Amino acid sequence: MSDTLSRDELWALAHAERGALAEDLAGLDAARWAQRSLCGRWTVEEVVAHLTAAASVGRARWVASVLGARFDFDKHNDRRLAEHRGADPGETLDRFRRIIRSTTSTFGPTEAWLGEVVVHAQDIRRPLGLGRTPPVAAVAPVARFFAGRDFTVNGRSAIRGLRVAATDGPFTAGAGPLVSGTTLALTMAMAGRAAYCDDLTGPGVPTLLQRCAPA
Repeated sequence: MSDTLSRDELWALAHAERGALAEDLAGLDAARWAQRSLCGRWTVEEVVAHLTAAASVGRARWVASVLGARFDFDKHNDRRLAEHRGADPGETLDRFRRIIRSTTSTFGPTEAWLGEVVVHAQDIRRPLGLGRTPPVAAVAPVARFFAGRDFTVNGRSAIRGLRVAATDGPFTAGAGPLVSGTTLALTMAMAGRAAYCDDLTGPGVPTLLQRCAPA
């Protein structure tokens, strides 16, 4: 794939990653659905419900929800998560399966919504020990997007004054002390997931790890 992907190509990657995550979730027992994810206080089931909400709430409903929550984005996310969570994990998964091919989103470039799937899938897989990882072709557009601006995550701020370089693909960004690792590990670290700093090497890792630490 070229460095610049069309909107349709980016959505196709997002759909494939949703489908792969649904396959991984199919065999989970109740205890694993209740396990804490890498995404703050949310469990695996709550992250899945959040992904369903993100693919179901268009711009008008999103604005109304944010206004209703008085710009408290945690409250907004929790309300939409609860709306799209099922009565049990099986229903939550069924609801997620129904949005696999959705192109509904709110604001921002399509790379951000591909990133939503890539990051949250790993928020689930890493704690559960699920070995599947997305292909570099799906992660590289997210890495470039995160490195270029602070939007859904503070990716540009995370690597300020550092040089990041992928060991499994062409992604590089920035200048300064080196941080190297897989495209996925760099992407997850830019998304603030400190656990992935363990997969990185180079003199810039301590700085990046400090920036990943919760406030």
